[in-house]
Amino acid sequence: METAFGLTIPRRLEEVCNPTDMALLVYDMQVGIVRQIQNGSQVVARVRDVLAIARASGIRVLFTRHLSLPRELMGSFQYRMAMAWQRVDHVDQVQPWFLRDSSAFSIVPDLTPLPSEAIFDKITMSAFEGTPISIALRDCGIRALAIVGFALEIGIEPTARHAADLGFIPVIITDACGFGNEEAARRSVSALDFAGDTIFTDAETFHRRLQSR
Repeated sequence: METAFGLTIPRRLEEVCNPTDMALLVYDMQVGIVRQIQNGSQVVARVRDVLAIARASGIRVLFTRHLSLPRELMGSFQYRMAMAWQRVDHVDQVQPWFLRDSSAFSIVPDLTPLPSEAIFDKITMSAFEGTPISIALRDCGIRALAIVGFALEIGIEPTARHAADLGFIPVIITDACGFGNEEAARRSVSALDFAGDTIFTDAETFHRRLQSR
């Protein structure tokens, strides 16, 4: 590992892949989102495998859920975003899909968080915006964030970019990330790879690196 002025500068997966330096983020694996994915059950199974690996190794785990506001609290941009995603032309056609007490809002049963794991609700695409995730990670001395979940091209890319801006090393476990549009997901990976901040890996390599530590 490179060093400078008493600091270590990790650049490879093996340099951050340990329970001391890394946390796992399970992004928006909710009932109402997973059922929109053509291969949703396969994505759930891969995320479950990574979650089991993280739990067995003692890595800290956190979840996010996308929250819809009731119509009375939706602002201009919330309506604009909902109209775009729901493919409707008028505000009176918008339906809040992920209200707090709805079944769609819940994390899928196969990935139920443990009492030792946190859930953060958000109304944004970046997991960091409007949540205390960065505070929690810094307080635990975390420097790298492994990310799995759905969807790579919608929420995981902006979360990885935001993580890098906050000084966390984003690690995307690509085979445990779902997508709605394969071409857009490839573009997201290509753009993040070009920027150079993100480490890409797969579940098997992630497991092997943790075992080696």
